Amino acid sequence: MVETHHHRATLKQQNKPFKSKHATKSSLKEIAKGRIPKTSTKAALTSNAAQSRLNRRNNAKQGQTKKRQALVSATRIFNGVDGTPRIVAVIPLSEDVDARSTVSALAEALDAAADDCPETGLWKLKTERFKTSLQFINVAYGNMYTALDACKAADYVLFVLSSSVEVEEWGDSLLRILQAQGLSDVVTVVSADSSLDSKSRPGILKSLLSFIQYFVPTQTKIFDLHTGSDRLNAVRALSEGKPAEVRWREGRAWILGENVQWADGTLSVTGVVRGAQLSANRLVHIPNHGDFQISKILSAPLQKYSKLSMFPSMEVEPTVLAEPDASDADSLVSSNDPDDLDNEQTWPTEEEMQGRDNVPLSVDETLPEATIGTTPKTVKRIPKGMSEYQAAWIIDEDDDENDEGADADDGSEAEMQEVEDEEMVDMPVHDDDEGMDLESRKNVAFQDLDAEEEEKQLETWRTREREEEDDLAFPDEIDTPKEISARVRFQRYRGMRSFRTSPWDPYENLPRDYARIFQFEDFKRTERGVRRRAEQERGGLEPGMRVTVLIQEVPQEAANYKSPFVLFALLQHEHKKTVLNFTVQRNTEYEGSVRSKDSLILCVGPRRLRINPIYSQHSRGGGKGPNNVHKFERFLRHGVTSIATTYGPVVFGNQPCVLLKETTNAQAPQLVAMGSFMNPDTTRVIAKRIILTGHPFKVHKKTATVRYMFFNSDDVHYFKPIQLHTKLGRTGHIRESLGTHGYLKAHFDGPINQMDTVCMSLYKRMYPKWAELWKEMHDAQKLDAMEE
Repeated sequence: MVETHHHRATLKQQNKPFKSKHATKSSLKEIAKGRIPKTSTKAALTSNAAQSRLNRRNNAKQGQTKKRQALVSATRIFNGVDGTPRIVAVIPLSEDVDARSTVSALAEALDAAADDCPETGLWKLKTERFKTSLQFINVAYGNMYTALDACKAADYVLFVLSSSVEVEEWGDSLLRILQAQGLSDVVTVVSADSSLDSKSRPGILKSLLSFIQYFVPTQTKIFDLHTGSDRLNAVRALSEGKPAEVRWREGRAWILGENVQWADGTLSVTGVVRGAQLSANRLVHIPNHGDFQISKILSAPLQKYSKLSMFPSMEVEPTVLAEPDASDADSLVSSNDPDDLDNEQTWPTEEEMQGRDNVPLSVDETLPEATIGTTPKTVKRIPKGMSEYQAAWIIDEDDDENDEGADADDGSEAEMQEVEDEEMVDMPVHDDDEGMDLESRKNVAFQDLDAEEEEKQLETWRTREREEEDDLAFPDEIDTPKEISARVRFQRYRGMRSFRTSPWDPYENLPRDYARIFQFEDFKRTERGVRRRAEQERGGLEPGMRVTVLIQEVPQEAANYKSPFVLFALLQHEHKKTVLNFTVQRNTEYEGSVRSKDSLILCVGPRRLRINPIYSQHSRGGGKGPNNVHKFERFLRHGVTSIATTYGPVVFGNQPCVLLKETTNAQAPQLVAMGSFMNPDTTRVIAKRIILTGHPFKVHKKTATVRYMFFNSDDVHYFKPIQLHTKLGRTGHIRESLGTHGYLKAHFDGPINQMDTVCMSLYKRMYPKWAELWKEMHDAQKLDAMEE
């Protein structure tokens, strides 16, 4: 029988099955399950490409139409010569130029007369060629706060440079402050008073452009007002286009006062509503004077003149447009009244603090005596007045004693002999030390020094380096005072086992100012609700309406304003006081020292406040961390982003902030730092750390005798529960006090080096001071206040 061999096929080709000829559309859609079939034919590809090209053209056309409609709607209020004028702040940056000559040169480009244009103040120019009008705010050189207020209300900022005089310190400081505060669209011109030669003109203009681009990178051209074409182009740049939005003004209304009058405590401000809707239920802020309520809002239409006569065709009586609703209007209550009966404090009273010196804290009185041959009961010592929560950082010593006995077993007899040669002698064995072996019973031979020798060695130890170098090399380290007990000097400090994870109750031992502030359960949700209600509120006056706002209970000095007079509307709750946290960076040009609680001027939004902020570390990523505890910073240093905390009115939005330092010249403050608003977190714990240091006087492996950390035995017993650490990474605890001069015996988790430094960290929560409204003073008043 012949066997046949069959080779296994190596190619298993499977042909595509034919589709059913009678498949319906629904069945094919069900089989596809939403998948788009791939087309591979050339005709299909060409059809898809043509379709996508049409779609792209259609999308581009729709985008262009949308942008055009947005531009038209945004500039609709500026249409017409009698429409809403574009506000232009004219800021001279050099002493040899002035705002009036600049505005006159721009008016000449339109063949308009500018004889009535003032040196400072408001002046309106109708630009019929561009079918709009310009309202100039002329600012004199050297008036810092006037320039800042003018730029806050302006649609355009017109910087005037000189071709012969460089920008000095005042102009440079103003540009930096405006850069941090937020600027509208900027137009830069060279004064018409200084003509340029044809040869030197391009080089000087290029140099000035490079200068202004450092502060305003969007600038691409500088207009020379000495030439007619540049004058016309400068007017065109101010009259066409949409003004840029300033971040902190979004959703807010403001009015540039054209006419301000005061009578019987009521201030009437006439102007055009700008920004968002103006509601009579919301408060308004007047710079340098504070927040006030609106009594009513009246119409103030412009009187039109007939073509045949110079007299008004008719007088339109003002009508009441809006009045505050008693059920919805904001009140002027900005803080709570503390209730002293319910404001219970768990911190020890002053009598208890003063009487603590007379209470002995010796071990014999606080620990019970143990029976011979038994182990005494472990008792945790808690200072008087300390709660269970405050005593959570006290560490039990049982584990450390066992570690000490286990480590001592590793020593050899030869090492024991060396220890005895180095002034190590046997000490009496106590009943509670039976778990320790021979080496743990050895202690350093100790003998008290006389007072003169102790003082001499202390002064030699403390004068090793200068004080400033110590602050940089040894941050947070302080010297323990000798004239006062350490337990009294640092009675408000506590120890923490872990600064990052140890809990800290944010509502414990709060100061009286915390009973006056408001706290938000969910600040972001509150802000969204406030902005949504502001947009949907009925009865608000739309931007572009010319109105007269009557403000009640305003002091008469508010009417004696320096132009410009700007009225800012506040959002709901923005009058209430809370804790404000700002992320700030120090100005690189400021060389002075900036210490926590130094008096500064905070410029945020429309407000200027006098504050004494405290600084703390900015957590990585801006988060709170496990326990929301952040380290207090004594100084605001260069190149480091810090958090400035103060009390102040609520701030909505990511508003920029500026910190200024007052000088003898009231109109020339120094820019200290700039940043932005972070949050109003009242539970943020800012903990000040101090480090008490000691010198390892005698060292044997893990045990050391430390001096210069304390100067009496009672302090050693008081701070005994707090953990010690060294700069080389060892941790340990105080075992006992030695002598009467504050020497102590400490045991660590590893061998300690005699060149090491023993440290003890203590922490105390810090609070800022209450903020006040800043009011501008004259140079003489400022000098007297600084001397006081």
